[in-house]
Amino acid sequence: MAELKEGDPAPDLLLTDDEGQQFRLSDFRGKKVVLYFYPKADTPGCTKEACGFRDEIKEIEKTGAVVLGASADSVAKQAKFKAKYRLPFRLIADENHELAEAFGVWKPKTFLGRKFLGVNRETFLIDENGRIAKIFRKVKPAEHPREVLEALKQL
Repeated sequence: MAELKEGDPAPDLLLTDDEGQQFRLSDFRGKKVVLYFYPKADTPGCTKEACGFRDEIKEIEKTGAVVLGASADSVAKQAKFKAKYRLPFRLIADENHELAEAFGVWKPKTFLGRKFLGVNRETFLIDENGRIAKIFRKVKPAEHPREVLEALKQL
């Protein structure tokens, strides 16, 4: 599958959130969607990024956008992460990494000399019509939520 690019339609799969509820990205047509992928719930970088989105949520919502975080963690792990840090947005439990694969963020990684497949930290801004408006491929967790907010103001 070719790598997604800006202007492409966003893949629309059946998703499961941190409460076990199912939904689709197309349920948000008419709104902008910030879909951010992170490697693992409740790890230092992922927590910093999630809390950054939490802290910017009111400003993000003023742009007409919703935030969705996605990782390959289970519903229970996502629910625990969301509760622990009072995250005011849905977390997607992409346990079979179907969403990560559809967006091209399920990639080879290396950690402590071990090679494996995992979720790459990337973010997709999806416009009101379900098209990818902007892609962030190189994400720094601490600055990223502010960077996304600035991009949303330009859409």
